[in-house]
Order: sequence, then C-alpha cells, then structure tokens
Amino acid sequence: MLLAFDTSSAAVTVAVATPAGEIVASSTTVDALRHGELLAPAIAAALSSAGLTPRSLTGIAVGVGPGPFTGLRVGLVTARTMGEVLGLEVSGVCSLDILARQSSLTLPVAVATDARRKEIYWALYDGPAADGSRRRLEGPAVDKPAEVAHVLAGLPVIGRGAVLYGEVLGVSSTDVAEYPSAEVLATGVATGTLEVVAPEPLYLRRPDVTMSAGPKSVLS
Repeated sequence: MLLAFDTSSAAVTVAVATPAGEIVASSTTVDALRHGELLAPAIAAALSSAGLTPRSLTGIAVGVGPGPFTGLRVGLVTARTMGEVLGLEVSGVCSLDILARQSSLTLPVAVATDARRKEIYWALYDGPAADGSRRRLEGPAVDKPAEVAHVLAGLPVIGRGAVLYGEVLGVSSTDVAEYPSAEVLATGVATGTLEVVAPEPLYLRRPDVTMSAGPKSVLS
C-alpha cells in the first residue's frame, strides 16, 4: 500500500492507494499556516480509514515542490523520517507535475502556483499521452506573473496562480484545480505515470535574489 502526501502549497493533502493505484482513503485541508499541525493527524486518519497501520505500507510518495520552505519542509521531513523508520522507499514528485496530471484537457497546459511575494512557480506541459502522463516542456521556474504572461499565453493554466493572477496571465480561473492532489500523486506513482525523483526539496529563487547564507537543509 502506498501513502502519498503533498504540503508544497496551502493545502495539506493525503491519500492511500493500492499497488494498482486505486485510492482507498484521502483528505485535503487548505490552511497555509498549519501544515505542521495537520499532516500527522491526516496521515493517521487516512491509514485508519483504510484499515491500515504504518507497518502495512510498502512505499511513500511525497511532493517535492517547488513551494514555500516552511510547508514544503513539513512534508519532506515527515516522508523521509517515516521512510527511515519503516524501511520504505520514498518517491519524490515535482508538485507542478502533479497538478498538470490533474488536468483532463487533451491540450498542452501550463501550471502556475502561488510562490508568494506576488510571484508564481510555473511550468509548461505537452498534451497527455495515452496513459495520461504529461511531458514537462519548460520549467519549473519562478517569476512575476507579468514577466511570463507571454509564455503562458494561449494555454489553459492550472493551479492557484491562475486564480490569483488570472487577469495578468490572461486566463480564466473557472473550474481550475488550485492545489496538488495526493490522490493523483498516489495513482501516478503507483502506475508509473508520474516521473519520480529523489525526495529532496525543490527550491527556486529569482536570479536577482541573493541568498544571505548557504542552502538550507530540509532536515535542519
């Protein structure tokens, strides 16, 4: 059984899936300030709902961002700690890839999420393959919406960025998936239709931002 969760956005989303990718339990709570309080109880509730214990798990999948440091750190520390304690493989997935996979459109799409400071994380994706997977064509990157509006022009835009900056990006935010879904993450990893990466945080900074110190460790 696969446990999946993502905390790269304002949402804390958790799901449990069978090896075939069938979802047996899930939950999503949107609260940008309480990732640390919400994730552990949500995992416990999902496992309980599925009639499982942590020892019943065979793998863990986690969204690696990009996303704000504090929320992203909660998910990655939890995934890596559980993996170490339980002796399980931890599969990371770019959180923008999860959102792209959530789109049911048969067209190329863009994903734009909230990077705060009036910026967006964004990436471009090809149309879906026969198995539903999408190939990332460009990104992920972080920019002011106005600076990449011409890049996203003409594409459906998925994610919270389309809601916050739809007018600047020139898109409609009607029926847009705003946050990565743990259900899609779990199914994508179980079926091999999402690209798996190391469970390391994907942090992005604008080229004109100077870091005051060395890179932060996700475990520090």
